[in-house]
Amino acid sequence: MNTKEDLRQTLLDLDNRGYKAYKDLLGEYQFPDFTLIIDYVQGDPFAAPSKFRVRVPAAIASFPPQLYQTPSREIALRDYLTRQFDRAAHELSSRRGTGKSGMIAITRVGQEVLDRTSAYLVQVAHAAAPKPKGGNPALERAKPAPASDEKGVEIRFFVGLPARGRNILGRQAAAMLCEDIPAIVDRALKYDSLDPDACRRHVETVEDADALRGQLGDRSLVAFVPNGAILPRQSGVNDRPLKSETAVPFQSPPSLEVELTRPNGGAIAGMGIPEGITLIVGGGYHGKSTLLKAIERGVYNHIPGDGREFVVTNPAAVKIRAEDGRSVSGVDISPFINQLPQEKSTRQFSTENASGSTSQAANIMEALETLLLGDTPTAPVLLVDEDTAATNFMIRDRRMQALIAKEREPITPFIDKIRQLYTDYSVSTILVMGGSGDYFDVADTVIAMDNFQPLELTEKAKAIAAEYTTGRTAEGGQQFGSLTPRIPLPESLDPSRGRRDVRVKVRDIDEVTFGTEDVDLSAVEQLVSKDQLRAIAEAMVYARQHYMDGRQTLTQILDRVMADIAEKGLDAITQFPQGDLALFRRFELAAAINRVRTLEMK
Repeated sequence: MNTKEDLRQTLLDLDNRGYKAYKDLLGEYQFPDFTLIIDYVQGDPFAAPSKFRVRVPAAIASFPPQLYQTPSREIALRDYLTRQFDRAAHELSSRRGTGKSGMIAITRVGQEVLDRTSAYLVQVAHAAAPKPKGGNPALERAKPAPASDEKGVEIRFFVGLPARGRNILGRQAAAMLCEDIPAIVDRALKYDSLDPDACRRHVETVEDADALRGQLGDRSLVAFVPNGAILPRQSGVNDRPLKSETAVPFQSPPSLEVELTRPNGGAIAGMGIPEGITLIVGGGYHGKSTLLKAIERGVYNHIPGDGREFVVTNPAAVKIRAEDGRSVSGVDISPFINQLPQEKSTRQFSTENASGSTSQAANIMEALETLLLGDTPTAPVLLVDEDTAATNFMIRDRRMQALIAKEREPITPFIDKIRQLYTDYSVSTILVMGGSGDYFDVADTVIAMDNFQPLELTEKAKAIAAEYTTGRTAEGGQQFGSLTPRIPLPESLDPSRGRRDVRVKVRDIDEVTFGTEDVDLSAVEQLVSKDQLRAIAEAMVYARQHYMDGRQTLTQILDRVMADIAEKGLDAITQFPQGDLALFRRFELAAAINRVRTLEMK
């Protein structure tokens, strides 16, 4: 294996040569404390940056095994190391030349703790003295440390190799790779250089949140919001907690207060939202949507100090909304919509331009298909906010029923199906509803938000419903209806644009380019990172290449893709190691596939 000094000399020799000569760097280099691996070299200084890895052996990294002894702790420690590397890289790297020259960076992280490919804990042998050249590099890779549970660290990051114009700046590159990167490793990837209390707190916070989430089912809860939580955010584009005297700590109403336990933090009290149908009501700007947004994000763990560290939600909770203009392919929306004009079928409903009501119906039916028809059926929790729902889909009051007879109205409103969803399929719903008291008739729990504090008003709502009857006629029939599996036709999903190479691209957190199609995911509101979209794009290609054969249903394909990832990690779906992927749920993968406009289903 080449050494640090070999790398330095190569870079000095490349000085002032054309940029493509950087390709000579590909390979592995042994530094005193770590191995540097260069997987990919950019074609010019303005292109996507080069992809690097470092591997630090356990004897050098020295992280105590108790910090990664469970899956929760390991993901948390990997997240912590990603953040420490990011901080050190920002402090030590500097611009050197044109384009991305001088950049040393790792994937961007937010408030959520995700299972990312940016950092891994691996068994790496201690750095050895350089061996003579001419050996087999494959045999010189790090080997598992025998009779030891201690693990080293692998970090995947990006480097903008420096240039002036398109000529290599060799001396600056040598300083980056041979001085800056070792300094970053020293600061970020060695336990003795870090704050042990902050590291432990990060790991324990994530483990505690996972433990709380794991208790929800046994307590017949779909969500838990602890006392003292800070739910408001700084702004719509800043997800950090509101730092102001106006940020009101959450306090559960006594009737909904439950106590759960944490393996590290002990008992914790807060509001438990029970299974069934829950309404969140209240005046405008009193915190209804803020509470629902916190519950939405409760499917993820959060970093210490976020304010929502112990807000936890059923992992199968999905946000449902209207989505005017989306494409729909072969979805059975007949439980909600029937008897369309011109006798258009709704049992295999397809459109390139769905209305608010048909898109919301399709979104619900796709979620049910994705989560209830797989190898391990999981009843979802539907999260709905009236502000983003189609009004005619949510309610049809007595006066409208009198004016427009049922045989003239194709839509069966959600109010007449919400109870059947729970009784037939155990699907709970949390609904923000400030404009219609008709839902009092079907609610199991009513929570009123008053100045960002919850009040439990179920009995009062039921009394009002009894005193002021709606007089409306239920239109939903006796049962919800059946769920129909669909088979995607492989020729309708082409990521290669008709060429030999595959084309996928991610733009922010709301759009994936898949072949020739720009897939709009702006209405899939629980995606929180571009890394998730990159992983989804890779998974779509992987599913198309390995499992879409015109015979397997969408849920069978999802089962197989998610099983491969569970067994082998996200590296299973990529051709070479990538440091900017994050784990997603099967729901979001299905949502992306369902929104490809060329998709055809049978």
